[in-house]
Amino acid sequence: MSKILEKWSKVVYSGITVIIDWGSIFMFMSKYFNSIDAKNRMIVPSKYRDELGYKCVLTKGIDQCLYVYPMNEWERFMKKLAALPSSDANARAFVRHFYANAVECEMDRQGRVTIPQELREYAGIDRDLVTVGILDKIEVWSREVWDDAKEGPQLAPADFAQKMAEYGI
Repeated sequence: MSKILEKWSKVVYSGITVIIDWGSIFMFMSKYFNSIDAKNRMIVPSKYRDELGYKCVLTKGIDQCLYVYPMNEWERFMKKLAALPSSDANARAFVRHFYANAVECEMDRQGRVTIPQELREYAGIDRDLVTVGILDKIEVWSREVWDDAKEGPQLAPADFAQKMAEYGI
């Protein structure tokens, strides 16, 4: 895991300099393979522990995985969800997906977090899992679901490059 990103970054793209305000985004990265124990506790990779802190939020993700947020990133995410229009049915469903399934967790001294049964079932986690650092959060995948997703439809390199250009990356 890298340290907190600097507040401002200078990016040069095709000769154009862009200044980006990162605020104080955490940057989780890499993937780790481990498992849950008999008490349904996941060992949080040591590289993630300092930035994650003693308390975190665990909730359903989007691609049959779980999201683990540090408390300050969860609060930032909740502010964005709170700004969505309650008159929009899709926005309400989106907010409900994250709020209704969120659990505040405390990490024990060995760096373990208990994954509730409902969340384990949603993600298909029986024993082996993969933790993946994704910028401001950690994704937790069943090893089987992770392997199946990797074998599923993937973008061809040319399509991948085109999508990156469309997203301004």
